[in-house]
Amino acid sequence: MAAYMSMGEAHRRINEYLNRFSDAVSYQDGKSLSRLLSISSDSATLLSLADALNTFQSCYSGILTVVLCKHVMLFIYVEIFICFADANRVISQSDKYSQYGDILVPIFRAVRSYRLRNLVESYLAFEKASNAFIQEFRNWDSAWALEALYVVAYEIRILAERADVELASIGKNPEKLKGAGSFLMKVFGVLAGKGPKRVGALYVTCQLFKIYFKLGTVHLCRSVIRSIETARIFDFEEFPVRDKVTYMYYTGRLEVYNENFPAADHKLSYALTHCTERKEANIRMILKYLIPVKLSIGILPKTSLLEKYNLNEYSDVILALKRGDLRLLRHALNEHEDRFLRSGVYLVLEKLELQVYQRLVKKIYIIQKLKDPNKAHQIKLDVIVKALQWLEMDMDVDEVECIMSILIYKNLVKGYFAHKSKVAVLSKQDPFPKLNGKPVNS
Repeated sequence: MAAYMSMGEAHRRINEYLNRFSDAVSYQDGKSLSRLLSISSDSATLLSLADALNTFQSCYSGILTVVLCKHVMLFIYVEIFICFADANRVISQSDKYSQYGDILVPIFRAVRSYRLRNLVESYLAFEKASNAFIQEFRNWDSAWALEALYVVAYEIRILAERADVELASIGKNPEKLKGAGSFLMKVFGVLAGKGPKRVGALYVTCQLFKIYFKLGTVHLCRSVIRSIETARIFDFEEFPVRDKVTYMYYTGRLEVYNENFPAADHKLSYALTHCTERKEANIRMILKYLIPVKLSIGILPKTSLLEKYNLNEYSDVILALKRGDLRLLRHALNEHEDRFLRSGVYLVLEKLELQVYQRLVKKIYIIQKLKDPNKAHQIKLDVIVKALQWLEMDMDVDEVECIMSILIYKNLVKGYFAHKSKVAVLSKQDPFPKLNGKPVNS
């Protein structure tokens, strides 16, 4: 914050902001307008405005009301002894730009509060400004202000998250992010109609996804997904690529949670294919979920991919699948348990045990085939028990029998089980079917 600023300089900075706002609206310059609304960006323009507002706050114990006229910006400093009714009367009698006072006055409060790190106050003020902005946005025929709307949608989420952190730190109920979700649903309703504005619906949807995932209320995604994917007014291909990538990423994650791996593979692969290569952090986020999905359908990624995107937590998991090493898989899951749990992929990776068992049995089959090709398809359970003991996995014959039965049932092994002789008799043709991009049968 500036150590000292004259009243004249403060006046100039505020006047400059208002001129920019007015010009952006007059010339339908959505990009410039979006910069003026990006509270959390800490841009030079907004920092300068915040310092100017603080200067006025220090010098006046009054209320700042903004009056926008056709040719010039006027400031009315309404002292405390002037009632709000008089201030409102002055604003209502101004020229056509007076309607933006409902946006600008709370924006000023939001900017100043954010600068002072009064995050709850900043959120509340920005929410008020956002509601006023949406009312104006409804009245604009064209979609020129979509970029500014995107900033409003983004800022309402970010400010709500930070306000909730502040509330939680003082022992109060963090409820602002939930309120931001309700506001964005209202914004989605504004965009869910015919006309060029509808292309903004997917961006708002993605902001809603981020809120629902943050709050742990992912079931709320369903209604929005239904609107996007079934409503005739939307054509998915007309949405911006950036928004389609984000949408497919989040819906792919939902499919992972639902264990619908073919759908998850499709959506996450779409996100990966269309994600800009220079966005390495985003690619890494996609791969965090796509790799477990690929492993679940029998596709192993290259080591170079893990190294490039710093996803080495999957290295031992993949090595365990290649070796048929159950001990290594469990060690990898235990070592990175917290990370996998936070990502929501732990249970997906845990279910890879069946593929590891399949690989172990296959290795035994290959060794036996080298020794005696005629009896390679007959695998005694005692042999599997010994292999597991060598891996320091303590299992008896009954447990191994149960595992082999599951492998046969899941079509990971083709054959039948001779219970009396404790022998698994494998098919002589393709005894270990490949998944070929399909999940293990449930």
